[in-house]
Amino acid sequence: MRVDLERLGLESGGDLLLRRAMRKLVPGDRLEVTGRHEELSLHLRAWCRTHGHRFESADDLSGSLCGTITPAAHFGKLPTERAGTAPPAGIMDRPPRHWGLAGRSAEIELGGPTFDFGLVDKAELWTDDAARLYARAAAAQWDPNVAIDWTASIEHDDEIENAVVQVMTYLIENETAALLVPARFLARLHPHFREVMQVLAIQAADEARHVEVFTRRALLKRDKLGLSTIGGQASLKTLLDEPDFALASFLLTVMGEGSFLILLNFIHRYGPDPVTRSVARLAAQDEARHVAFGLAHLRRHAAEDASLLSRLSNAVQRRHAELAQTAGLNERVFEALTVIAAGGFTPHEIGAGFQRVMQLQADMDSARQTSLLRLGFSETEAQSLSQLHTRNFM
Repeated sequence: MRVDLERLGLESGGDLLLRRAMRKLVPGDRLEVTGRHEELSLHLRAWCRTHGHRFESADDLSGSLCGTITPAAHFGKLPTERAGTAPPAGIMDRPPRHWGLAGRSAEIELGGPTFDFGLVDKAELWTDDAARLYARAAAAQWDPNVAIDWTASIEHDDEIENAVVQVMTYLIENETAALLVPARFLARLHPHFREVMQVLAIQAADEARHVEVFTRRALLKRDKLGLSTIGGQASLKTLLDEPDFALASFLLTVMGEGSFLILLNFIHRYGPDPVTRSVARLAAQDEARHVAFGLAHLRRHAAEDASLLSRLSNAVQRRHAELAQTAGLNERVFEALTVIAAGGFTPHEIGAGFQRVMQLQADMDSARQTSLLRLGFSETEAQSLSQLHTRNFM
């Protein structure tokens, strides 16, 4: 074979043409190189020495033939392996850590560094729904400045506004926890599970946006937030402290965000102004996807690991025991929800608001039980575990 570099030097892209031509060689072939660059023969000799090829200069250096390359025996035999293929069949049960950051199905040169990915088990992480859920989430992203009319009229009295601020304060700290939990596990996830990685990343982005809009709503008419209690902080700390991905995902998305989804719908229904209703409605749309992912990968995990349901049950009981001495739901949050649901302060209105909050908690319990049944728990187990869920809702 022959390649003509014309006036192109190796330092200007000629080496690319050399490699391209050599990839077409079969064992025993040699490559003749022609060109008119004044230092081409010298550069070819140096290039071949660097790469282990044999170079023979042409006898007649006055012509365009500069020399002949005989490829090294190892040329084109780089030790590599393929990092899986397309899902679902190409998703490995336990991808090796030396695949590193390479994209799935990439050809990986062996001998590279080993990465410290802690989450590498398909059974614990994967769901075939991940790609669909990520696509839905990406398509449903919303801009707080566009999706919410921050200039909408707010006409209720100061006490109702104080109630809204207190509820928003509560939502902010809970959504901060819901941001940090997936973000913490995201950094430990093997990139082979790209779709799961994308879902966790967009969940964190959702929660960051929720923190923003809840904060903006709280400070529309006030210059400071409401009360954050020890009990609320203690409840959320148990989520951040849970080291196991499956257990943390269960406690956060299925038990916590599942309850929170009901709460956000409640605020959307009874919110006293358009801004409050809008932020609750938009956040609820995002939370529904978070719950869907949690249920999807945990159902698959439970189908493959018979011990998972027992571990999930133990996690609920352990968390309940840890929080047994705490006050549970912030009393001011309970009062604020009652005021928002009442819409006024007559005995009749407050009584109606109280009953609505009681119904809210019953609806949360029902939603948790439904999710637990979908995971494979019995009705008795679902009822018991739902009752043990933290009084702080999340």
